[in-house]
Amino acid sequence: MRHLCLLAGRRRDRQLARHTFLLVSCLVVVAAPAASQDPAQPPSATPWYQDLSFNGLLSASYSVNVNRPASRTNQFRVFDFDDASLKVDVVELVFQKGAARSNEVGFRIDLAVGASIPRAIASIGMFRDDNGKAGDIDVHQAFMTYVAPAGRGLRIDVGKFTTHFDYEVIEGYDGYNDNFSHSFLFGYAEPATHTGVRLSYPLSDTVGVQFHVVNGWDNVRDNNRGKSFGAQLAFTPGGRGSFFANYMVGPEQTDNNSNLRQLINFDGTFKASARVTLAFNADVGRESGVPGAMAVNGGTASVDANWKGLAGYARFTASPRVAFILRGEAFDDTDGVRTGVVQVLKALTLTPEFRVHPRFIVRGEVRHDWSDAAVFETHAGGTTSRQTTVAINTLFVF
Repeated sequence: MRHLCLLAGRRRDRQLARHTFLLVSCLVVVAAPAASQDPAQPPSATPWYQDLSFNGLLSASYSVNVNRPASRTNQFRVFDFDDASLKVDVVELVFQKGAARSNEVGFRIDLAVGASIPRAIASIGMFRDDNGKAGDIDVHQAFMTYVAPAGRGLRIDVGKFTTHFDYEVIEGYDGYNDNFSHSFLFGYAEPATHTGVRLSYPLSDTVGVQFHVVNGWDNVRDNNRGKSFGAQLAFTPGGRGSFFANYMVGPEQTDNNSNLRQLINFDGTFKASARVTLAFNADVGRESGVPGAMAVNGGTASVDANWKGLAGYARFTASPRVAFILRGEAFDDTDGVRTGVVQVLKALTLTPEFRVHPRFIVRGEVRHDWSDAAVFETHAGGTTSRQTTVAINTLFVF
């Protein structure tokens, strides 16, 4: 009897051991695939504020007009219009989120404060009133961006943005001119900003196109019911230079939707050698039925106005820190619509540049302007056909 009980106990022990072994084996089999197949935890999403960037530029200058104009104003200058005055031209702060890939969204806001650039660039309806008066603050750009998933990526910008015309630009952290002063073409032949919609699309690695539907030239609030339409063809072969063809057409006169203003522009750069870079900018403009224009005969009847201009640039890099830039230009205001005087303005500008630091640049400048009309003020309150200025400018970029 005891023998039978011992056999039964051994049998139960063997069964228990077998069941225990099977249970442990199952747990191992189940757990092992779970451990090996458990996907790595995805990294936590990047905080939204890490996608934002903050940059800026500070420009200060001092210029002297050899004519010593009684009004202490340099005639037909864009930003350097004050004579014998130390100035903070602009403090630009740029807050943005970039958008480059398909389905990305972004924005850009350029806030500018200063005694020169905001006064000249502010748009009607936003920091400039209907009488043309502007203060020391402006928003050069404020637009939203969406990159639509179409082909290579269709970029859509909506808001206020700088113009696609001209080789020269409004100073900013991501682009400023070789010369301190700006050309007559920049100031009188072309717009500075637009408000509306801009579409950009790369046709290839070297060719791109833009299309614009905007309120017009330099206005946030449209002054009529018409819209202006613009286009750009960009060719950037890489390394050696770039070429741009620009166009815009639309009504720009107050409460007039039929009289059209047109502008054709070509500009580009060419790297002639390791030390020499050449550039050009050309404009041809026309506007129909301009009221109160200065006709060639001195009258003030409405005319179909024309203007054109050409500027050439040569930059010689003497060393990583030192460069010299020469600009020559001519602007023909055939009907006196753009400058208020029938004249041909010309200028020659030499700008030596010294990079104290990659972010700190000091520039000097000597510029001589002349016209076929006596349009420049003298010390005695009279006028002359010539004007010479000497200036120094400092830039800090961050």
